[in-house]
Amino acid sequence: MKLLLLGMTGSQFLLFFLSAGLLSAVLTYAVKHFARARGVVDYPDQERKIHSRPIPLLGGWAIYLSFAVSVLGAAIFTPWLPAKDLSLEIMVALLASGFLIMLGGSIDDYKNLKPAWQLVAPVAAILLVMSTGVSVKVITNPVGGGAVDLSVFGYWPLGITFMWLLGMTYTTKLLDGLDGLASGIGVIGSLVIFALTRFTPFYQPSVGLLAIILAGSLLGFLVWNWHPARVFLGEGGSLFIGFTLGVLAIVSGSKIATAFLVMGVPALDVAWIILRRLFWEKKSLGTADRKHLHHRLLDVGLSHRQAVVFLYALTAVFGTSALFLGSRGKLMALGILVLVMALLAGLLVWVYKYKKN
Repeated sequence: MKLLLLGMTGSQFLLFFLSAGLLSAVLTYAVKHFARARGVVDYPDQERKIHSRPIPLLGGWAIYLSFAVSVLGAAIFTPWLPAKDLSLEIMVALLASGFLIMLGGSIDDYKNLKPAWQLVAPVAAILLVMSTGVSVKVITNPVGGGAVDLSVFGYWPLGITFMWLLGMTYTTKLLDGLDGLASGIGVIGSLVIFALTRFTPFYQPSVGLLAIILAGSLLGFLVWNWHPARVFLGEGGSLFIGFTLGVLAIVSGSKIATAFLVMGVPALDVAWIILRRLFWEKKSLGTADRKHLHHRLLDVGLSHRQAVVFLYALTAVFGTSALFLGSRGKLMALGILVLVMALLAGLLVWVYKYKKN
């Protein structure tokens, strides 16, 4: 029976949040034992890996399954799914795309695919969800105000959407280097998008419901993934988080700047890594190393948990600022974030070299 509501109350959102979290925690326990029994574990056999014992992978399946089951339950028991701004077609494509990503990631965890083959599932997932009309069609002009209709630029919106989703998908993959880091930042990102959808100008209970379900699913997994982690996301899980956040940012009204403020810390870290490997070190982008921001924080003396909490705090400050800023303010916040990241990177390198000497 549908809930006969004029609008979902906070307690009802909380119910979905908690139920998704509980389901995710239970499923994580089951997935952890399944992965260990099948030998799908991550061995500490590389310098960049900082865990000291084999850890089961495939934890992302608990997040995906709890998200999918909760979304389907919400579609049955609430009047908010599907909706005008979140059609049944988009919802089905989102869940099907997530399944593709999880399946491809699991194969990679088991078979250790070559980089070119690792791209197949994410690209297929992005194209599938875009086929339902998910696209960055309008952006706000941060200088003069008003909206800019991107449809007048022909196929540019499709290219922008594809690159946005691909970038978000791989940002969380590369972020997944410390226990609880990717999943925790995913929680923050989901909650920011949820809060945004509750504001009157952007009131979208359907999108908000998906965001709060994702936050609960991630939090239930984080209980097991907090340092010292007893289970890892795996390739599929780390990709699924960024992909889903990227889609929700679009369907919540093309809130790209908001999502980028949330994911700006790892995104800028990834951008720096790409530039460094391509132009300074002349290395392949597929080369793994211990020069990510989270590794640098460990190198200068922060504990594992301290490094994660520091990055949580930085993400939360800039992410929540997007809730109170207009377009011009968000542009200024992005500039400040770039400056903060540059100063932080310089400081960490200086402290690291000082400690070595």
